[in-house]
Parts: sequence; C-alpha cells; structure tokens
Amino acid sequence: MDHLERITLEPDKRAGKPCIRGLRITVYDVLEYLASGMTEEEILADFPDLEPEDIRAVLAFAAARERRLVSIQAG
Repeated sequence: MDHLERITLEPDKRAGKPCIRGLRITVYDVLEYLASGMTEEEILADFPDLEPEDIRAVLAFAAARERRLVSIQAG
C-alpha cells in the first residue's frame, strides 16, 4: 500500500488539515510528537487507533511536501 494513501484531506475535519486515515489526528500532530522526542512506540501507545504504517505515511507526506516546496522555490 502506498503510504500517502493513508493521508486524507476532509474540509469538515480539523479545518481541512491532512489527517491520518480519516481520524482526527493530523500529520502535524504526529510530526510534533516525533520532534518533541516521543518514540514511535510511545505515540502508538498513546493513540491506539494509529498503526506503524501511519507514522511512515506521515514522514513520507512531509518529505513529499518538502520536495515540492524546494522545487517551487528553485524554479
């Protein structure tokens, strides 16, 4: 499964921010947890609806977004 398929955008959920599999957990939330030093295991324990593939999807989404931003700015 393509990791990016796990990221959903719904205008009526979390103000349209990218979420994980339609849950109310945003990509930004998970990135913040990782940046604060939480391990993948700690995040999964705190949010039992999440799966390890969701965290990889968050990282893939952030990498793809960064790649697009760099491409736009370079052009």
